[in-house]
Amino acid sequence: MPVHARPRRRLLVLGAVLAAVACSPGEPGASATSSPPSASGSTTSVQDSGRREVAVFAGGCFWSVESNFEHMPGVVAAVSGFAGGQRVNPTYDQVVRGGTGHLEAVQVTFDPARISYRQLVDRFWRTIDPTDPAGQFCDRGASYGTAVFATPAQKPAAEASRRAAAAALAGKRFTTPVRDAGRFWPAEAHHQDFARRDPVRYGGYTRFCGRAARLRAVWGA
Repeated sequence: MPVHARPRRRLLVLGAVLAAVACSPGEPGASATSSPPSASGSTTSVQDSGRREVAVFAGGCFWSVESNFEHMPGVVAAVSGFAGGQRVNPTYDQVVRGGTGHLEAVQVTFDPARISYRQLVDRFWRTIDPTDPAGQFCDRGASYGTAVFATPAQKPAAEASRRAAAAALAGKRFTTPVRDAGRFWPAEAHHQDFARRDPVRYGGYTRFCGRAARLRAVWGA
């Protein structure tokens, strides 16, 4: 698909069926909400310190970013949404049409006594192709760009992690930036926790997009 093609449509092969699908469940009649959705992710355990910090990552379609983080020990919740743009309380349709400046992103809430911010950033690089400035895998367009959104306190760890990841790529062009954190806007409720709620469709999407093969090509086995 051309880089400037509308990013809301792609082909998904699912069994013998060929259908049009977006990085959205596309549920009929699903309504937008400005309220944060219910938290998903790993269940807190007896080792939970009760402390909470937040990290925000943009890694292409937020279905996959959310799924990659939510089962990590120490991660309390992962919420899909938007970051980095100018529009207040954007909707999915507004973001993918372009002009808002937002990226699809995920807000990760974690217990810093169980997992560090640096560990989260280190993990993030291995789940994306940071050499691709025009989207991720089969998702093309500005809203599928990548970034680590870091607070001033987080920025030294994020930048150190980025340098280490770039060095590991042995001279490949590393395009994913560390950006200043700003307001995170949760996406509509029907976008949340999609990989768990619809594993068949999500599995078909990831296979068609060739995520695993591309990640091996970038990072190795």
